[in-house]
Amino acid sequence: LIMYKSEFCDVDYLDNLNVVFVKWKKFCYSEDYRKPLREAVKIMAEHDDCHYVADTRSGFEDTKEDTEWVLSEFNETAYKAGCKYILFIIDENNSLKKELEGQATGFKKYFEVKAFYCLDEIEEFLKSVREYNG
Repeated sequence: LIMYKSEFCDVDYLDNLNVVFVKWKKFCYSEDYRKPLREAVKIMAEHDDCHYVADTRSGFEDTKEDTEWVLSEFNETAYKAGCKYILFIIDENNSLKKELEGQATGFKKYFEVKAFYCLDEIEEFLKSVREYNG
């Protein structure tokens, strides 16, 4: 059940992992970029200990304005919603390395940030974290 769908992005809640899953499909900016992130925050606010996962394998570069918006608005609202982890699925070549590193600096004020190659790796990571924090 996809909670939000556009030509640019799908936002879903994965009950088995208790994460909001944002799958980027192609370049977008301004409201086309921000609306899915606002939806993601709403979903995180509805589920305790819910974290953010972004599949960036079909991703794109952010615009300067959208990066500033993420740092000034998204981070704070996601943090207030209870998100503790920002987890990225990257391609093998990590083609968005520069963009993700740029955002990670701002994210790290609020969240632990990690990159993985597939959802299975994220599942293992979250399982180990939740067992540790038990």
